Amino acid sequence: MATPYPSDCRFADSHEYVRPEGGLWRLGLSAYAIDQLGDIVFVELPEPGSQLSAGQSFGSVESVKAVEDLISPISGVVEARNEAVLASPEELQNDPYGEGWLLVVTPSDPAQWDALLDADAYVAKVEGT
Repeated sequence: MATPYPSDCRFADSHEYVRPEGGLWRLGLSAYAIDQLGDIVFVELPEPGSQLSAGQSFGSVESVKAVEDLISPISGVVEARNEAVLASPEELQNDPYGEGWLLVVTPSDPAQWDALLDADAYVAKVEGT
């Protein structure tokens, strides 16, 4: 894979990532998932104040190939959503681990971090090694 996966992120089997930033966690979609989707044309995200539950859908990403549910890797409360991605979905493809983030969440159970894949385990999963 051309894009390395950031070592400060953890990844869900459903390809969402979590990056801690102080007491908040930033959620996004991995570069691998974005590459598989192709050109993204629409993103749906919950409003700030919404409650996320680990393993449950919190929105969707629509590409020219498919519509995929976004599955929350953690439980918590949405503090912010990336309005720039909603307005210009191609931001996801341009910078998935920077400007292409999806949500900022206050986690309700920080121990959920330990259940997610680290970057090395995620690379092994997506590259089949």
